[in-house]
Amino acid sequence: MKRIATITLLLFSILTMYAQEESNLGIKFSGFVKNDFFIDSRQTVAAREGHFLLWPSAERLDENGDDIMAKASYNFLAIQSRLKGSISGPDAFGAKTSGVIEGDFFAQANANINLFRLRHAFIKLNWTHLEVMTGQYWNPLFVTDCFPGTVSFNTGTPLQSFARNPQLRITYTKGGVKFIVAALSQRDYATFGELGPSSGYLRNSATPDMHFQLHYGSGNETGTKILVGAGMAYKTIVPRFVSSSGPGVNYKVDEKLSGLTAIAFSKLTTGPVTVKVQARYGENISDLLSVSGFAVKEVVDVTTGERSYTPLTNITFWGEIHTNGNPQVGIFGGILNNMGTKEAMSDPDANVFGLATSIRSLMRISPRIIYNSGKVRLALELEYTQAAYGSDYDEFYIPGQTTAVANLRGLLAVYYFF
Repeated sequence: MKRIATITLLLFSILTMYAQEESNLGIKFSGFVKNDFFIDSRQTVAAREGHFLLWPSAERLDENGDDIMAKASYNFLAIQSRLKGSISGPDAFGAKTSGVIEGDFFAQANANINLFRLRHAFIKLNWTHLEVMTGQYWNPLFVTDCFPGTVSFNTGTPLQSFARNPQLRITYTKGGVKFIVAALSQRDYATFGELGPSSGYLRNSATPDMHFQLHYGSGNETGTKILVGAGMAYKTIVPRFVSSSGPGVNYKVDEKLSGLTAIAFSKLTTGPVTVKVQARYGENISDLLSVSGFAVKEVVDVTTGERSYTPLTNITFWGEIHTNGNPQVGIFGGILNNMGTKEAMSDPDANVFGLATSIRSLMRISPRIIYNSGKVRLALELEYTQAAYGSDYDEFYIPGQTTAVANLRGLLAVYYFF
C-alpha cells in the first residue's frame, strides 16, 4: 500500500509539473515565521489572547476603590506566522493574469486560535492601464501604499482602518494618477449591531459597501518620491427587518442607516527618511475596528416598534516618520476623537450599538527600532495608548465627564523570512 501511494504521488507530481510547463502556470511560496513577546502594564481590550491590541480596559473599581484592571500581563505567541502563494499563469482576455492565496495561524476568534485562516485570496487581470481584482483583500481604506509600519500587528488600529473584505476592485492608472473604485461585502470584519458583529446588516441592505479613491505619485532622479491621495466610502446597513412587541408578536419593519467615510493621506520618501500622514472622518465604521457604531435616533412607529438610526462619528489623525537604513528607527503617533452621533437622539439612554462607544478620545505613541540580518529580523517597540472613557451622556451621546486610563506595551518580535 505504501509503494502504491508513493508511485501515485510521484506520477501526480510529474503530471503537475508537465501541466505547469504547458500552461505557464506556476506558484511561488513565501512568508515568514514570527514570534512575538509582549508585556502590558494593565489589562487590555485585544484579540487572540492579547496579541492584537486595541486599547486599555476601562476602570473597574472594587469595594476599596482599587482598579481591578490595573494588573500587568504578558504572552508569547507565534500565531502571526504566514504562508503566501503567488500564482502566475497564461494571459486571458488579452490581460496578464495572476493570483494570490495567503493564510496564517491567527484564526478568526480566541476559540480557534492556532488554526490556519484565510487572509487574502484574489485574482488579478492586468491590461496596460487597467487592473481588475476580485477576491478577498485589504479594505481600500487600508491604503497599502501608505500605512503605519509598526511592529505591532495592530498596524495603528483604531487610528488606522483595519479590515480585509471580499470585493471587486477596478484600478485605472496612467502616468502618476491612479483611480480606484470598489464594491465590498463583509466576512471576518463585520459591522457591530444589536445581534453583535455580523455581515448580515450589510448583506440585507442589498447594496455593497462602495469605495472611490484618487492617488497621485511622482518622483525624481534623486530618489525623492511623494504620494498624495484621498478617498471616500459609502455604506448602507439594515439594522433590523423585523421587530417584536411581545412574545409571538412580530412586525416587518423598514429600517436603514447610511454612513460616509473619507480619508486624505500623504507619503514623502527621501534617501534618509520616510514621512507618512493620514486623516480620516468616519461614520459607523466598527467593521474597521474603530471606536464607532450607531444609535437609535427615535421610534417612528409605536405599534410596530420601527426605529430610525443615526451613526456615531469620529475623526482620527496619525503620522509616522522612520529612517530608511538598517537599523530602521521610527515613531508612530496619532489621536482619535469620538464626536458622538451625527443627529441628536430623542432618548440618550436608548440603544447604542458598536465597538468601544464609551471611549471619548484616544491617543497613541509608539517608537520602534528594527534590525535586519540576512533572513532574520529583530524588532523592538514601545506602545503607549491612553483612552478616555465617558459617562453622563448628552443627546449626541457625548459624555459630560471622562476618566483616562493608559497602557504601556513592550513588544519584541523575531522574524525569519523565506
